[in-house]
Amino acid sequence: MENDSFDARDGLDGFEDDLEEKFDPEEIEKESRFQIGDETESLQLKLDCGIAKMHSMNHWGGTFEIGAEGTTDDEHSRNMDLDRAALSRQQLDETQQSWLLAGPQESKKKDKYVDLGCLIVKRKVLKWILYGFLFAVIVIAVPIIIAKSIPKHRKPPPPPDQYSQALHKALMFFNAQKCETNSLQTNRNLNTWNLIYISFFFFFFDPVAAGRLPKNNGVPWRGDSGLSDGSTLDDVKGGLVGGYYDAGDNIKFHFPMAFSMTLLSWSVVEYSDKYKDLGEYDHVRDLIKWGTDYLLKTFNSSATTISKIYSQVGVATNASTTPDDHYCWMRPEDMDYPRPVQQASSAPDLGGEVAAALAAASIVFRDDAAYSKKLLRGAAAVYKFARDPGHRTPYSRGNLATELFYNSTGYWDEYMWSAAWMYYASGNGSYALFATDPRLPNNAKAFMQIPDLGVFSWDNKLPGAQLLLTRLRLFLNPGYPYEESLSRYQNATGLNICMDLQRFNVFNYTPVQLNHGRPQPLQYVVNAAFLSSLYADYLDAANVPGYYCGPYYLSTDNLRSFARAQVNYILGDNPLKMSYVVGHGNKYPKHVHHRGASIPHNGVKYSCTGGYKWRDAKTDNPNTIIGAMVGGPDRNDRFSDVRTNYGYTEPTMAGNAGLVAALISLTTTTGSAGVDKNTIFSAVPPMYPASPPPPTPWSP
Repeated sequence: MENDSFDARDGLDGFEDDLEEKFDPEEIEKESRFQIGDETESLQLKLDCGIAKMHSMNHWGGTFEIGAEGTTDDEHSRNMDLDRAALSRQQLDETQQSWLLAGPQESKKKDKYVDLGCLIVKRKVLKWILYGFLFAVIVIAVPIIIAKSIPKHRKPPPPPDQYSQALHKALMFFNAQKCETNSLQTNRNLNTWNLIYISFFFFFFDPVAAGRLPKNNGVPWRGDSGLSDGSTLDDVKGGLVGGYYDAGDNIKFHFPMAFSMTLLSWSVVEYSDKYKDLGEYDHVRDLIKWGTDYLLKTFNSSATTISKIYSQVGVATNASTTPDDHYCWMRPEDMDYPRPVQQASSAPDLGGEVAAALAAASIVFRDDAAYSKKLLRGAAAVYKFARDPGHRTPYSRGNLATELFYNSTGYWDEYMWSAAWMYYASGNGSYALFATDPRLPNNAKAFMQIPDLGVFSWDNKLPGAQLLLTRLRLFLNPGYPYEESLSRYQNATGLNICMDLQRFNVFNYTPVQLNHGRPQPLQYVVNAAFLSSLYADYLDAANVPGYYCGPYYLSTDNLRSFARAQVNYILGDNPLKMSYVVGHGNKYPKHVHHRGASIPHNGVKYSCTGGYKWRDAKTDNPNTIIGAMVGGPDRNDRFSDVRTNYGYTEPTMAGNAGLVAALISLTTTTGSAGVDKNTIFSAVPPMYPASPPPPTPWSP
């Protein structure tokens, strides 16, 4: 073991000898002659550092002074006291220079991580994420909070246009015509303009109402009336109290009443947002419900099968000398003459129209599930009655009490009209199949381009039914087997509107306005305006810019321009500068043919013939029936404001319903534009085109 031991001193002596050979003073002196200035000082500084490192390195695990205790001071001095000046002048090889020039190696700091459970993230990255989130909160959230806290100065809504002003008044007519009126519902948040016009607009419907009137009816010269109507009927609990008087007389004609309710419901289905913006939504629904509640009394609406329907309350005959609703000129509150009830065991036309009214209203009241279901159940029963193949005689045929006033010329149009509404209300595909069965339009002569069949009215529903079914094609496009009939309905709709335009010379025009040449022409004009404006909205919603009428292209703007021109004429833009809506504008009829409006509300009961002095008086009506649209001028723009000339001055329910529909389609509100595309289809199941039948086998 001794021979194998290592003598540290021998190793040190060898190292020193080697060091003396490498750092020969004479050689360093020779080399130093070539060193200049700062380079020498720099090299010497680096050499000092290198020597220090060389002394600090110990490759054998101990100090260089092994056995230092046994050495003398001289030996220690000889071993360790080197000439630094001589060392500084020694030439270094490349490896040694790299030792000296390389700086101290700093150990890299290890990255720290944070364990988030499902994710391990560098602490520095997490810190920057938190800083970024805090910055985003400051930059985004703080300005929002500040903006929300600042009081908002909203611009006042634009003043109502003339259509909305007239609309408020036109609805008031229905309040005037009620036979038994409930409370007038208004939106408490209405602005001053709306409150003013609501108080006028529904005025017409209150004066025509029958029955018990509440104190806040809105028409101060109306009271309870018609409380004994139908009181002798055994199958109608409470009788036929309620509903609406038709016009200036005190008769309740159920056929035009039902049509008026259908038309009002159609306008609400299409333009509910506009009604809400104008504060009239609750009001118009109240008017519709007043009518449909009464219509449900006219037949056994709780049964699934019925055999009769009541068609009218009150009668009138020309040149009569016995008290009735035409012979007498009395306020409805003072009636004391008999008011017989008419019924029909065959009524395909009346039954179809009542079914349409109830079905359309069931869509309006879908937010009231129980009432909507009740309406639809009644509609199904009366529709089934109308379609009974053994009872297809028009309801008015042979009945002079009806035939002279609201004679029905057919029922195939009511079949198409009611089937469309029943389909939209129930989603039952059998109604759609019937409405698009090619035999139905053939029987109705829908595609024969007969001008009179293109005029929408209480008697002719074809134009309305065709547009209503065109809606199905434009928005749902159900394809086969409906497409053939639906495409023809759309074509017929376009032609109907074309016939109303002056350039085609189909109907008579005054110098400025459409006039079909019939008595009380304005009711037909407002219906034409409504269909034209509504069709324009349908096309816009379907992204269809227009269509061709022969060589002429009609854009949706053209259709609206026609509708506006017709309604503007009624509101006063005519040669006489007269508004034909009572209470609208500065000049309007003052001698309206209306019993309640023409007799003073002074507590005096005038007899059947005692009211003649008020009928024949030259003075203005003591009561203004706000919102009533009168019959209108003749075909030459002439108008006679005479109370006894009912062709000019008498208003009707059907006429005012068309006016309301036209006005709501044309008015502009801040929160709505165009039609409601989807509400009417809410009960309709998804429609997938069926595969057409295979072609017939080829035979040689």
